[in-house]
Amino acid sequence: MSVGLPSWAELIKYMRAELDLPEDCDRGDVTYQALAEYYRLQQGSIGPLRSWMDRTWSVSEAKVRKSRIHDLIVGLEFPIIYTTNYDNNLEVAYRLHGREFVKITSVRDMVRATDGLPQIVKFHGDFSDDQSLVLAETDYFDRLEFDSPLDIKFRSDTLGRTLLFIGYSMSDLNIRLLLHRLWKTWRASGREKDRPRSFLFAHRPNPVQAAVLEQWGITVLGEQSEDPEEALLAFLTRLKDAASAREDQGRRS
Repeated sequence: MSVGLPSWAELIKYMRAELDLPEDCDRGDVTYQALAEYYRLQQGSIGPLRSWMDRTWSVSEAKVRKSRIHDLIVGLEFPIIYTTNYDNNLEVAYRLHGREFVKITSVRDMVRATDGLPQIVKFHGDFSDDQSLVLAETDYFDRLEFDSPLDIKFRSDTLGRTLLFIGYSMSDLNIRLLLHRLWKTWRASGREKDRPRSFLFAHRPNPVQAAVLEQWGITVLGEQSEDPEEALLAFLTRLKDAASAREDQGRRS
């Protein structure tokens, strides 16, 4: 949304209009995933919705170039980025900075990955492949089995690395279950004390959420700002400054 992408509310509004549903149809126990599932049942495929999203979720390179958040993400030089976004703005940011990268949406991409290049893993799919999209309710339920190639890769990538979660809603059952399973894996290993620390950035940290995540080995971090974008920008700026200072110290020593 920092570069002008529509919100989930706009996606729901569009599906509701396309299906000629009343405005209150998505209240109560009807999630946007269930609405997308109904859309697929009525339309025969998710293709038309994906095409609309591809057009609507597209922003100009100029907007990405002006995005300080994208600039910081590239500058922090993460070796692996998992994103649940379908758009290609991260890829555009890397190209604008002249940085090579590997985009991974399927097991085929894993085979073609080049050692030493940062990876952008499209965990919920990419607009280039309708079949890869995790959008409707059935897609989410299938992912809860955690046996796809991307799920196996995620478990492997996360076991020995420090993780930083940004922009994830802890109401998302997929993410909560992933974190719980990661914690269980380390606990069962008997080497939980050797696990690298992991963190989650939250715009407004919730004490209940923080306590639950803490028992799973995730430390919640936050910023004092009412605006989510400002809070994230401040956090990433502090992180980049700290990383640069540590790098300078390493060079001097």
